[in-house]
Amino acid sequence: MPQAPSTGSCMTRDPSIAHRNTPILWTEAGRDLAQDTRYTGEESLTIFVDKRKLSRGSEGADSSTNSSSVTLETLHQLAASYFIDRDSTLRRLHHIQIASTAIKVTETRTGPLGCSNYDNLDSVSSVLVQSPENKIQLQGLQALLPDYLQERFVQAALSYIACNSEGEFICKDNDCWCQCGPRFPECNCPSMDIQAMEDNLLRITETWKAYNSDFEESDEFKLFMKRLPMNYFLNTSTIMHLWTMDSNFQRRYEQLENSMKQLFLKAQKIVYKLFSLSKRCHKQPLISLPRQRSSTYWLSRIQSFLYCNENGLLGSFSEETHSCTCPSDQLACTAALPCAVGDAAACLACAPDNRTRCGACNAGYMLSQGACRPEVADSTDHYLGFETDLQDLELRYLLQRADRRLEVHAIFISNDMRLNSWFDPSWRKRMLLTLKSNKYKASLVHMVLGLSLQICLTKNSTLEPVLAVYINPFGGSHSESWYMPVGEDGFPDWERTRLDLPLQCYNWSLTLGNKWKTFFETVHIYLRSRVRASGAGGGPGGNATDGGSSSSSVVYYEPLEFVDPARNLGYMKINHIQVFGYSMHFDPEAIRDLILQLDYPYTQGSQDSALLQLVEIRDRVNKLSPPGPRRLDLFACLLRHRLKLATSEVVRIQAALQAFNAKLPNAVDYDTTKLCS
Repeated sequence: MPQAPSTGSCMTRDPSIAHRNTPILWTEAGRDLAQDTRYTGEESLTIFVDKRKLSRGSEGADSSTNSSSVTLETLHQLAASYFIDRDSTLRRLHHIQIASTAIKVTETRTGPLGCSNYDNLDSVSSVLVQSPENKIQLQGLQALLPDYLQERFVQAALSYIACNSEGEFICKDNDCWCQCGPRFPECNCPSMDIQAMEDNLLRITETWKAYNSDFEESDEFKLFMKRLPMNYFLNTSTIMHLWTMDSNFQRRYEQLENSMKQLFLKAQKIVYKLFSLSKRCHKQPLISLPRQRSSTYWLSRIQSFLYCNENGLLGSFSEETHSCTCPSDQLACTAALPCAVGDAAACLACAPDNRTRCGACNAGYMLSQGACRPEVADSTDHYLGFETDLQDLELRYLLQRADRRLEVHAIFISNDMRLNSWFDPSWRKRMLLTLKSNKYKASLVHMVLGLSLQICLTKNSTLEPVLAVYINPFGGSHSESWYMPVGEDGFPDWERTRLDLPLQCYNWSLTLGNKWKTFFETVHIYLRSRVRASGAGGGPGGNATDGGSSSSSVVYYEPLEFVDPARNLGYMKINHIQVFGYSMHFDPEAIRDLILQLDYPYTQGSQDSALLQLVEIRDRVNKLSPPGPRRLDLFACLLRHRLKLATSEVVRIQAALQAFNAKLPNAVDYDTTKLCS
């Protein structure tokens, strides 16, 4: 189709957007509206065609009735001749429109389409073309005016046409808009069009839900679920393997993916139009764009159907925790989870009478109380777990992100302060992060990998937080905790990061990693403050603790016990405090059984075997003690507080292990520092 170039300064808009109720559209645009290049524009001829009515009219009409027997070729010729003989072309189109309901014709004269406030041709209604005599002959009137009036005339005409007399048409920096009058503050905001597009997005969201619902209710989905094995636990990798083996189910999912992509592209186009229309509105539209559900979502959804679909409720399954999140507190949705079949410690097969327990184990493992344990006699992993498969780089990455997989849900206790509350930090504040595992979680022990605190200070505060951390490995009194030498002799130091908050807030993080990890039951944190000041000498309201000869050096002062409220040095609050680590298997009954064999051996040689395993457990536990000239006796703390043994019993066991260790080949003197009484 021919198109004449515009002389406007703005980019012309794509005129090929069809009216929402018509299937076909032609637009011919060209002819300058005015000679002044600052307010030049275009004329456009738009023909809306209902192809079905056009074909029916052509088939049922006589060849002599030219007004009704119109063809697409005729419309093409008329559109092309518009810029050659405008008046005759419009007269012919006007007669065709009156005689037939198949077409609607609109002639529009505006500024450059890219500068017009008609950003969406989809919103322009189809109207009958009036006679040329009733049109504003802008070009002719402009020629009659003197030069000094032409610019104001064109500006007034464009404001009348483009702004509907509700504002003044302005173009600046390749952008045009209406400067609204006081009576029409929303003249740049086509509210009806925006509402229509928002309604379209809501309908797309409903269609999105319907597509997913149809997929779940399809025969392919139901047949795939019916074929899944129920006699052992299915992880996402196993389900994905079975998925790829089912060609019908795979084709049905590809059909869903294609439908979702088309729906998303349609929604994306509407959103782009919506942003364009509402860019000068006082109130921005509400945009909700549905996203395609990935295969990972459907794998978890399938697990939810398998294991979280009891009592008529469908919950959400988590493979990490092997648990369900149910939609209601009154009823449980969790079904009995089958045993996990696989390599290593996983079962070879589930028990025939109870599919939640192992019935047979893989090579190198033995069946014990429905679970698989290593067959190696000197292995201690089934007594007490020690290691994680995470490497140092992985641990540091997860700790820097404060990943929830490493978060241990410890209880915060403090009589001196509360979280998220301002307090005067002049004197020491005590905080605890405790797990109470020796009371409520007897089958677990815990490793600490790092700490994180978020500390805020009031504006212009001269206070400097100082943290002292003590670790209690297995419970007991505070005196049975050891001091963490932060920043000393190669031990990690606190890392402080300024947060982008209105307050003066910092993230304090301490990363231990695999090298410095250790057992913990309770973390004791003592917070005290020092006053930061510049220059040497005594500071206001405090006692000097560090200084320098230079006036520019930083000096710290200990706050006085009683400070005049008028000379308050600032307040502090702690938003959150977390301990990061992981939990490990711990079997106190199995260790008690080993100790029992010291006095009452079950079989010949079982006493030596028990002593050998206890020595290995002792060495591995004490190996995780903090740095120092001698290791701490953490093993005695384990016996005292997790096995609840008396002090005399602990001393007797330690002596037996020491005597047995001396008899071993290449024995090394074993000397530790006592921690627990």
